[in-house]
Amino acid sequence: MKTAGLVSLAEIREAEQRLEGIAVTTPLDRSRALSERAHGPVFVKCENLQRTGSFKIRGAYNRLSRLDDAAKASGVVAASAGNHAQGVALAATLLGIRSKVFMPEAAAIPKVEATKRYGAEVVLFGEDLSQAVGAATEHASECGSEFIHPFDHPHIIAGQGTIGLEIAESMGDIGTVVVPVGGGGLISGVAGALKALRPGVRVVGVQAAGAASLPACLEKNEIIEVPRMSTIADGIAVKAPGELTLAHISELVDDVVLVNDEAIAKALVFTTERMKLVLEPSGAAGVAAVLQGSVDLPTPIVVLLSGGNIDPLLLLRIIRFGMSASGRYFAFHTHIGDRPGALHRLLGLVAEVGANVVGVEHRREGVRVHLEEVDVSLQVETKGRDHITELLAALNAAGYVVERL
Repeated sequence: MKTAGLVSLAEIREAEQRLEGIAVTTPLDRSRALSERAHGPVFVKCENLQRTGSFKIRGAYNRLSRLDDAAKASGVVAASAGNHAQGVALAATLLGIRSKVFMPEAAAIPKVEATKRYGAEVVLFGEDLSQAVGAATEHASECGSEFIHPFDHPHIIAGQGTIGLEIAESMGDIGTVVVPVGGGGLISGVAGALKALRPGVRVVGVQAAGAASLPACLEKNEIIEVPRMSTIADGIAVKAPGELTLAHISELVDDVVLVNDEAIAKALVFTTERMKLVLEPSGAAGVAAVLQGSVDLPTPIVVLLSGGNIDPLLLLRIIRFGMSASGRYFAFHTHIGDRPGALHRLLGLVAEVGANVVGVEHRREGVRVHLEEVDVSLQVETKGRDHITELLAALNAAGYVVERL
């Protein structure tokens, strides 16, 4: 039965028919690495392997394909930090529709270039997504084009809901489905499909702690914007859900948990190293929730990997951060005597403990050291937190005063 105002299973199935031959049925595979950590079977739904590198093509194509001829002739306008932009651009090109996409000025260069390659005209505007949305809606109104909202529209929700159909049709027993949440279009559609087909399934949303709008919205049952956002997960950095998505989440989602940037970074290292998958930060949010174990997640668990569009430079920084957070990378500085062999002895001690030096900075000027001392900063690879403790003990025993960086 369809709750009033919510997208129905019939609408999601109709979207599935429209997406035949457009969206691919992405893999749903068991992850041994995650299963070990969750102490039960965990599967991953790999929307990072979807066309355009995220789930967004599903909702975008379903929305655009339903426009009448006049709307198609007038073109479409969208606003996005990256994934919705690419989904709209490709969907519009496939349907022969002109598209213009407004993206924040700080949008990742690979996402901007990919959007252009898919056929959209890109306009960089504003400091964040909300400013880009404002410019896009104003432009759409002025030129008579259809504005394609990234999440708060029934056709968008129905398109994203086809992922829920694929999960239900691929698995017999499902305990929990974990879904990243920004504006809420993805989890609204997935929950709508799953609750209709498998009412006992627990649906859990995951938000970045630095952009967590849902707890306050759900408590007050109204749209409340996050005053300030700060997270590496730009794909789910949305100030507030929409009215339609909040209604779906209130009715259909069992729990919402938060993960901080450190947990997301650790999850990205984990998925790269242990699962052999490249994800963007928002795509790894569900993995972070499973790894931190902060909420009851009955198994079997399905974790939705929502996207893999990450700037390689950002990936490099995140991996370094994640390795530091997990104890695989350690940076410190100390003072040594300004005489021949002093640096050699320090590096030799680090080597004896089995740490691998990846960076050295040797400074005399611009630091507070005695006349006959030199400040040395080292970055080393370690085997984990216990190894760092062993290294610090060896350095302290040798008389070095160490300060973590």
